[in-house]
Amino acid sequence: MNPLRIVAPLMTAFFLSTAPAQARPASAPTLVALPVAAADGVVQLQSANDFDDTVARLKADVAAKGIRFFDAIDQTSLGDGAGLKIRRSTLVLFGNPPLGVQFLQSNPYAGLDWPVRMLVIEGVDGSVSVAWTDFGFIARRYRITDRAPQLKMASEVAASIATAATTR
Repeated sequence: MNPLRIVAPLMTAFFLSTAPAQARPASAPTLVALPVAAADGVVQLQSANDFDDTVARLKADVAAKGIRFFDAIDQTSLGDGAGLKIRRSTLVLFGNPPLGVQFLQSNPYAGLDWPVRMLVIEGVDGSVSVAWTDFGFIARRYRITDRAPQLKMASEVAASIATAATTR
């Protein structure tokens, strides 16, 4: 298979999305009213809180647990800066290096999924969800077979943080 058949459309999409505003179509961008598509290995919890409160509760629970907070990326603002509209979306990055680095010891490519990422996303109907990658899926993806207790702990902590963020 010719790798350019895969890469060329991605490069085209990238260059179109980063083109100067005058190079983009003049029509106003609109949100696509489609439900969030399912994705392999993604766990999702519906929030009983509004978007801002969900993000704040997620960050607060990470801090309360003594887990290292790395960053919160407002993806909606990034889209706005590129002239592309998306529903509200914030990616929160956090982790416990003494736990997470063990996965990198098993497979250095696991660093693509660490630190932990949780996505707070607004649905078409205004609902708010917290989503993250299932640690069992990550273990299979990177063929990590020697860290079952650590994976179990990471799964439990992630579920606890998401639950704290999504409940009143």
